[in-house]
Amino acid sequence: MQANPSTHPEARPAGAVGSDAAGMMLTLTVAGQLCGVPVLSVRDVLGVQAITRIPLAPREVAGSLNLRGRIVTAVELRSRLGLPPREAGKGAMSVVVEMGGELYSLLADQVGEVLSLNVGDRSPNPPTLDPSWREFSLGVHRQGDRLLVLLDVERLLEFAA
Repeated sequence: MQANPSTHPEARPAGAVGSDAAGMMLTLTVAGQLCGVPVLSVRDVLGVQAITRIPLAPREVAGSLNLRGRIVTAVELRSRLGLPPREAGKGAMSVVVEMGGELYSLLADQVGEVLSLNVGDRSPNPPTLDPSWREFSLGVHRQGDRLLVLLDVERLLEFAA
């Protein structure tokens, strides 16, 4: 009797993860706004970390941190999205992503849960969305009475290229 590939994950062809994982988003909060980043781009989630300032870096770059011996560039999402700075003494959570072989930490106020979103339910950016957000948004999902802004990680990190 032959195994059915659809019921045995080890028998699935390489790359078959796609459809299930494509709609998986890690939620995070920036200045009270619910956001999401694709789970496939996330390498790690860290609590408050010691960040070393980098001289002459763009204002959005908070500095760098050490993750198991690798240098990670910390990007302040509040600054990148044109929002006021975090209150003094309030630490930021780090969502570590990889882009072009380099690690980056997206600094957020809070990190939430992983949600499975139907890609077909994504709406385009509303015309009233602030232009500084629209530039970095892939679209939005309605989550009850809140709007989840899907962040384009690649665009957020373009300044670093």
